[in-house]
Order: sequence, then structure tokens, then C-alpha cells
Amino acid sequence: MHLHTRSFPFLLIVGIAVALLAALPVASVGLNLFVGGTSDTWSHLSQTVLPEYIANSLLLCLGVGIGVGLIGVSTAWLTAMHEFPGRRFFEWALVLPLAVPAYVMAYVYTDFLQFVGPVQSTLRELFGWQYGDYWFPDIRTLPGAMLMFIFVLYPYVYLLARTAFLERASGMLEAARTLGMGSRSAFFKVSLPLARPAIVAGIALALMETLADYGTVAYFAVNTFTTGIYRAWFSLGDRVAAAQLAAMLLGFVLFLLMAERISRGRARYHNTTGRNRPMAGATLRGLPALAAVLACALPLLIGFVLPALLLLKMALTDGDAQFGERFLMLSRNSFLLAGTTALIAVLIALLLAYGARLSKSSVAAGLNRLVGLGYAVPGAVIAVGVLIPVTRLDHWLAGQWELWFGNNPGLLLTGGIAALIYAYLVRFLAVALHSVESSLAKITPSMDDAARSLGLGQAATLGRVHAPLLRGSLLTAGLLVFVDVMKELPATLVMRPFNFDTLATQAYTLASDERLAEASTASLAIVVVGLLPLILLSRQITASRRG
Repeated sequence: MHLHTRSFPFLLIVGIAVALLAALPVASVGLNLFVGGTSDTWSHLSQTVLPEYIANSLLLCLGVGIGVGLIGVSTAWLTAMHEFPGRRFFEWALVLPLAVPAYVMAYVYTDFLQFVGPVQSTLRELFGWQYGDYWFPDIRTLPGAMLMFIFVLYPYVYLLARTAFLERASGMLEAARTLGMGSRSAFFKVSLPLARPAIVAGIALALMETLADYGTVAYFAVNTFTTGIYRAWFSLGDRVAAAQLAAMLLGFVLFLLMAERISRGRARYHNTTGRNRPMAGATLRGLPALAAVLACALPLLIGFVLPALLLLKMALTDGDAQFGERFLMLSRNSFLLAGTTALIAVLIALLLAYGARLSKSSVAAGLNRLVGLGYAVPGAVIAVGVLIPVTRLDHWLAGQWELWFGNNPGLLLTGGIAALIYAYLVRFLAVALHSVESSLAKITPSMDDAARSLGLGQAATLGRVHAPLLRGSLLTAGLLVFVDVMKELPATLVMRPFNFDTLATQAYTLASDERLAEASTASLAIVVVGLLPLILLSRQITASRRG
């Protein structure tokens, strides 16, 4: 009992400390709204570009929301409830676009569709056209940015909607069919309403990723809140204006999180039949089968196959001239940041999840939910929220050092990678925590009782009983965080140490200089790393269909 009384307060203290550190960036952004400063900058922004930031953000959300909803729901319904040629391939392959960051896709399609690119060059050769003889759509526009986000982010809706269709629709659909309801009517009146929470949750995830993006909108010259935050911080040097823009962006995200809950009202979406086994899919033949194949193949072709092939071709023919030593240094930096963050995130997530399991109280669960909110906060907001207090702490530490030792050491934290890893943890700790919590919940409490009866304390139970059982989920959690850090661009651009580049920042820098072919090497490496967790996910998708 002595170990019990000592261990739980320690885990509770850890939970409180982590929750406070996770909430600090958001609180810092909010508090700077009330700090006096360069109000002229904010007045200038509000009179000039702020309306454009708001309009572009709203239009992006509207277009992306409709696009991912249509593609995600239709492909989920086809692969979950129908049999057609290639269905077993599409059910896992449709998640592959998640491996391609939106900013990488923007670089690829810009090179592919620009005036000197292969598409327009081929058209001019075939028809003998010259410049000005024909019209070709410009991909670097607001609609172009919408398309990039739609074909990269639709898998969020696909995954959640497909799971909802498989788990909730079978029994209800059989009941609907016995009442004479056709397949189309059953979809709109039964399956779609049951899957509504999952669909809206998937759309909300896609929209949060859209609002958090910087690379795509900056490269396409679409002014949004993330580009405004970056300009206010670096171009205008005004942290207060950056914090105010970050607070408005955070408001957009919070609105998305609240909108679905409010829209539900008192409605509930339970499957009351108790029959959740996957039902035999309706077999499609002829034109319906061809339409199903095309509906699944086009998003996969546009969102993954074509970008991956173009990246591979560019990397092999016109890739980064500094591929050798320079590429190894970029990879080392990226793997150092991603590996360190993933390791720390898994350890903290394990302590938080185990503390909540031991306490069985709403306090520990509430602290974990607070930590989990970090994933909904865009990287640009977290970067600003971390830099402001860390910079102040740095100045205070430098002053104290000079007072004690007579010399000024400069910025100790802001100029290193510690603050950047802190920002990553605030942003992605929720990913590891969710994975560990869900797996830990599957371990029956009787195993804890059995371990305690054998004289094992809580720490020994965690190390000798739970950790071996959680090995797979811990690996998955670490891998997910690793890939998220590899792809993260806004926070890395804002907070990376001087002359410290990663694969993501290298791809962005080269693409910004219109050196798209050279950017392909770093971009392809990011995509390849992003495929690792999707391979694990595809196995789970295949297993769920068989189950």
C-alpha cells in the first residue's frame, strides 16, 4: 500500500504538469489579446488584409468540406456495402493520399500543369499552339488550393464513414429491406443518418488540417490566417498582431468543434438492432460496377498515384543536386526531431493513460482531455504561443545569468530545438495518448488485481504486465507522432534554430524559389516515411472487413 499511496500522487502531478504545459501556448495567445503594443499594425491589418483572410478561410472550409464529404462518403459506401472488381484493393488503398502532405501535392501539380510542364507542352506540340492561343486553368488559385486539400484529406471522412457503415448499418439495412425500402432510399433514410456523427467528425478533422496548413496556401498565394501569422511575426516583427491573428484562427477551430455538437441537439445515433456483423455486399455488374471502379480510382489516382509517380520521376531525373551530404543532413535533422518527439510523447502518453486508469476519477480523465485538445490547435498558433513565453523566459534567464556571472549567454531555449520539440509535443501528444488509452482500455482490470496479489506494485505492474501487452500500440503511437512531425511545416518554419533545416523546410524553400524538381527529393522522402503508418492502417482495414 505504501507504493500505491506514493505512485498515484506522482502520476497526478505529472498529469497536471503536462496539462498546464499543453494549455500554456493557447493561454499565451489569448493573453496577448489584452497586451498593449503596436496597435497600428493591427489597425493596418484589419483595414487591408483581414477581410481577405476571413473570406479565403471561409471559402476554403466550404469548398473542402463539400469535397471531402462527397468523395469520402461515396467511396466509403461503395467499399463497405458493395462488391465490385477491385473492391478489396480500394478498401485499403483509398487511405494512401494521407501520406502526401498538401504542400507536397501543390508543388507536384504546379510543376505538372504549369506552362512549361508536360501537360501544356504536349498540348502545344499536338495542336501547334503558341502562347496566347489557348486558355488553361491556373492551379495556383483558391479553387486549386481547395482541390489539393480535398484529394489529400478525403481519407479522414472515408475512414470514419466506412467504419460507421460497417458497424452500424447492417442490421438496420436488413430491417429496412424487409419493409420494402430500396437501396437508395435505405442509404439516405437509414445509413446516412446513422453515420452522420462519423461523417461530420471526419469533415471537421479535414477542415482543421485545412486551417492549419501554411505551405499550400503560401505557395499558391492564397492569403489565410496562417500566412498572416507568419508575415506579422517575421515581416512586421509584431508578436501582438501575430497573437491576435492566431487567436482568430483558434476561434475558427473552436467553432468547428462546437458546431457539430450544437447541430446534433438531442438526437442520438444508436444502432438498436444489436446486429453489427458486416452484411454481404450487393454485387455490382456492368455499368454500375464500372462507375464504382471509376469513383474509387479517380481520388486514388489524383491524390496518390500520379503525385507519387511524378515525384519519383523528378527525383530520379532532376532531383536535388546536393542529394548526398546535404540530403543526409536534412534527413538527420528530421529524424532527430521526429524520433525525439515520438519517444517523449509515447512515454508521457503512457504515464497519463496509466494514471487515469489507476485513479478512475473525472479529474485525471479531464486532464487527459485537456492535453488531447492540442491536436485541434494549428501549428502556427502553437508556434506563436510557445515562442512568446519561451522568449520571455529566455530574456529572464539571460538577465539572471548576467547578474550572477557577469556575462550574457544570449537566448538559451529559443535558439535550440528544445522549444521546437515542446511545440511538437503540444500539437501531437494527443495522437499518442489516444492510441495508448484505447489499447490500455482493452486490458481487463483483473490483470491489475492478479499482479497486485502477487506483490507487484503499480510501477512493476506497468513495466512487467501492461508494457509488454501494449508494445504494438506503443509502436503505432510513436510511428504516428513520428510521421506527423516529419510533415509539420508551419511550426518548424517559425521555430527552427538558425541554419537548421529539415526535409519539410527544404522542400518548401526550394519550391518557393521555383526549384520544383529539386524539391522533389525531400518531398519524396516525406511521402515514403508517411506510408509506414498507412501500411499498418491498411492491415486493420482489411481485418475489419473479414471480421
